[in-house]
Amino acid sequence: MADLILHHYATSPFSEKVRLILGAKKLPWKSVFIPPIMPKPDVEVLTGGYRKTPFLQIGADMYCDTALIADVLEHLQPEPTLYPEPEKGLSRILAQWADSTLFWAAMAWNLQPKGAAEVFSKAPPEAAKAFGEDRGKMSAGNMTRLRPADATSAYKSYLRRLSDMFDDKPFMLGEAPCIADFAAYHPLWYTRRIDSVRGILDLTPGVVDWMERMYAIGHGAPEKFTAEEAIAVAKSTRPHTLLTDSTFQDDHGIALGSDVTVRAESFGLEETAGKLVAATRTHYTLERSNERVGTVHVHFPRIGYVLRKAEG
Repeated sequence: MADLILHHYATSPFSEKVRLILGAKKLPWKSVFIPPIMPKPDVEVLTGGYRKTPFLQIGADMYCDTALIADVLEHLQPEPTLYPEPEKGLSRILAQWADSTLFWAAMAWNLQPKGAAEVFSKAPPEAAKAFGEDRGKMSAGNMTRLRPADATSAYKSYLRRLSDMFDDKPFMLGEAPCIADFAAYHPLWYTRRIDSVRGILDLTPGVVDWMERMYAIGHGAPEKFTAEEAIAVAKSTRPHTLLTDSTFQDDHGIALGSDVTVRAESFGLEETAGKLVAATRTHYTLERSNERVGTVHVHFPRIGYVLRKAEG
């Protein structure tokens, strides 16, 4: 099997989700640290425009979005499973809620003025401004963000509901963590990192105990890798997808081989352009080529992403 290369940065919540899944599945992986804000030239040369964190590289295949990355890791190492029967569908729906509704409530709470001041306390003043401007461009006015007071109410309610799930079991759906646990953990993990806002977790001791169980999973033993090494791997490898569903599902009237763009629906609106080489029940695959990386395939989940035929 080709090496798993995770492009991430240490304080990225969604990266923590994937790092823990890698640890749970005991998969070896290489760690490439990327900038938290633009510019990201080494990221863009591999993904063609997608700049959200993290993405997973396997040879010349780039897997975008943690929902799709989780599916790839499940294929590579089915045990322990992320999608236990008979709650397979429920685990995915809970994960989708956690990655969206719970995440944005938590981050609005986490980065309220006192939280943001602590996060950037050791950085130069321009760093906070640059971060805010960068994240503003990623949403481009299409998102309704919770105000801190509204986020407080929502986050407290969500934490209480999570706590109720641990009354009679150690994880959200049973005796072992599933995809819902990894998705719900990462925004709370970020809360716990910030002293000035972490006290909200103390209102739900059951959640704190569950977080300790999740933290204990660990990240495994990642190996440091550079962006240049990752780019060299892509250039020396031919794309070979590990996604198992291959039947073309045409919901857009766009034929395979067409020039298309893919972008996220609401956050991280930068487009990736390429030739559509797969459009299955679960994912899109675009083929791209450039001198620096050769030919790569960039993969996106269908849910949460917009496919359009390229103009011109």
